[in-house]
Amino acid sequence: MEDKVLIVEGKNDRKRVKQILAEPVEIICTYGTLSTEKLETLILPMEDMDVYILVDADEPGEKLRKQLKRELPNATHLYTQKEYKQVETTPFRYLAEELGKYFEVKNQFELL
Repeated sequence: MEDKVLIVEGKNDRKRVKQILAEPVEIICTYGTLSTEKLETLILPMEDMDVYILVDADEPGEKLRKQLKRELPNATHLYTQKEYKQVETTPFRYLAEELGKYFEVKNQFELL
């Protein structure tokens, strides 16, 4: 089992990130904001894992980030730039740089 988990908003974000990662990482989609019950069932299995959060640079993404910061204070936060707005539209090169700080990523030729 992986010891790292990456939280993203949607399945397109997960798909984009999977194209970049060169190591097995559990990627969880929140599909927007989370209810308290959903948060608890999501967080309990992650207590002993390294948690990373990568959400969109828009209002719903920031709202989710604040919620996750409260519930997962030890999580590492990764960011896309405001100009890219969404993870799914962020250029591969930028995402690879961000993810590469914490994860093994494919080399640039594999990303094409």
